[in-house]
Amino acid sequence: MTDTADAIRALDAPSLRARLADGSLSAEAVAEAYLARIAAREPEIRAFVWHDPAHVRARARALDARRAAGAPLGALHGIPVAVKDVIDTAGIPTENGAQRDRGRVPARDAHVVARLLAEGAILMGKSVTTELAFLHPGPTRNPRAPGHTPGGSSSGSAAAVADGMVLAAIGTQTGGSVIRPASFCGVVGFKPSFGAIGRSGVLLQSHTLDTVGVFARSPAEAAMLGDALIGPDAGDAQSIDRPAPRLAATLAGGVARAPVLALMRMTGWERADPRMRAGIEALAGRLGVEVFEADLPPTLARAQDLRGQINLAEMAHYYAAYGGAAADLLGAPTREAIAAGAAISAPDYIAALGAGAEIAAELAPVFARADAILCPSALGPAPEGLGNTGDSVFNGPWTLLGAPAVSLPMLETAEGLPMGVQIVGAPGDDARLLRTADWLMARAARG
Repeated sequence: MTDTADAIRALDAPSLRARLADGSLSAEAVAEAYLARIAAREPEIRAFVWHDPAHVRARARALDARRAAGAPLGALHGIPVAVKDVIDTAGIPTENGAQRDRGRVPARDAHVVARLLAEGAILMGKSVTTELAFLHPGPTRNPRAPGHTPGGSSSGSAAAVADGMVLAAIGTQTGGSVIRPASFCGVVGFKPSFGAIGRSGVLLQSHTLDTVGVFARSPAEAAMLGDALIGPDAGDAQSIDRPAPRLAATLAGGVARAPVLALMRMTGWERADPRMRAGIEALAGRLGVEVFEADLPPTLARAQDLRGQINLAEMAHYYAAYGGAAADLLGAPTREAIAAGAAISAPDYIAALGAGAEIAAELAPVFARADAILCPSALGPAPEGLGNTGDSVFNGPWTLLGAPAVSLPMLETAEGLPMGVQIVGAPGDDARLLRTADWLMARAARG
């Protein structure tokens, strides 16, 4: 019996990949299932800035021909993926959410896109970003909470996964642009350790902070994407050349003992929605002896402000071409940020650059005892309206540290608005973090 489109879209990434490999499903059938969903939902959600069904079908047919010829199949063979529109795609518009870049068509794929295509993924489209991956919002709606923001800056990527228009998506984070949209839209967001996924061909806002991440429906799917994407990038001087973390294998191996979590009340805790605070504390209470409370270290308490100085100073440098006469084409938040960054002094910028090492030293005793730190992904559910993409106060410190972080869709309000639970690992400990994330979701499901 032929699988229905709904049945195909219900398959998780590992199961879908297995069926594509054994021939019980074709890449073309998978593509059509997701194209049908996009056709039905995109007019309302507006997750894509570029989407071409003919391009998708041609890619799917080529993948089926490859399998029929007996050629080796990539790790993501036939997996439908969206890519944030600050990531270059050869021959396909990459406009960075900016009027100045309208009509821009790169000649080369970004490193991360080349990895996706080499592993057999199907590019379903370019997903909406806020302007220049900052705060000025795009048109995307939140599938889980109509009338509420999907977050930013990776708004289209999170929304496309949440609405079932793709199985996974690629985003970027400089402050909280993977973790926060994942929280608001009710999906898994995985921001790996800094330097894990190469950034050549990605719009550069802050070389100290910019990190490529993924959206998926489960930690296992995030691990599958991460395994395909993590690795050295000759075009990114800060790409880390380390042995492959074997994310999926580590997750599948399970835990030898119950992970230990450190509950940390971050700067901004008092501003968090009471429902978020209660949800995090109730979760910690249910886990019992596997959670201990950790004090907030002094440099980490200031980390969001320090991260902001670095972000704005480097943004002013890299976005200089968007100033001058071109500044009239930018939204007010972007113009103001560039101006603020230009006003930051060199001593303040250099002092802020040293904060990451200080935070790492402060947290060493915590990570010596805990597998991960537990805290909220955002202040609460997605704010109402589309003009505010949310606050990254619970995300920016971990971006500054360069630590891996995962947002898990484990909480929601009485009205059904998602609220993400964030866990954070020590830098470089991505595999353990995703394994802990998988354990935590399974443990919570058991009650």
